[in-house]
Amino acid sequence: MAERIALVDYGAGNLRSVENALRTAGAGAVAVTSDPAAVRTADRVVLPGVGAFAACMGALSAVPGMIEALEETVLRVGRPFLGICVGMQLMADRGEEHGVHRGLGWIGGTVRRLDPADPSLKVPHMGWNDVTPARPHAMIVPGEAYYLHSYAFDAADPADVLATTDHGGPIAAAIARGNMVGAQFHPEKSQAYGLAFLARFLEWRP
Repeated sequence: MAERIALVDYGAGNLRSVENALRTAGAGAVAVTSDPAAVRTADRVVLPGVGAFAACMGALSAVPGMIEALEETVLRVGRPFLGICVGMQLMADRGEEHGVHRGLGWIGGTVRRLDPADPSLKVPHMGWNDVTPARPHAMIVPGEAYYLHSYAFDAADPADVLATTDHGGPIAAAIARGNMVGAQFHPEKSQAYGLAFLARFLEWRP
């Protein structure tokens, strides 16, 4: 029986592209859902996100029971979880985009605006860049992926950084703790590298 993948719909994600990429990577039952009950019964959970931290956190909070369902399924039951772009950033304690806003607080850190050491580098960080593993992990291999972001996850514990990229200094390309992993890059836009990353997530046994 195919595992059930809950792709959380809270009005702030690139849902169809992520859904299509998951299916191409080998996912069977992908439910694009705003129903907390579907999250609770899922075998794996994917939280996408596009836009500003505060707007995404507000939209997620506005879905009745969704944060509680995510916390139960991910934190207490321990189902594999993938956050993509702002979906990864929401795992932090707080975000500093348009003021300071509280995140989910799953992995200690603050989402801060990019400040490249080289003033010729533009913000947002957009386009293809490296993914350099910071430590061995089943989910990450070296390669290149597609990025589009102006803010990055500054982890309180460097051990939570899974991979880095460089944009006028190192920034977190991926984070991980236990059954949770987050990608700052967009797997759904990263062609072969992104599909392989999603395929590893579908097979990952934390």
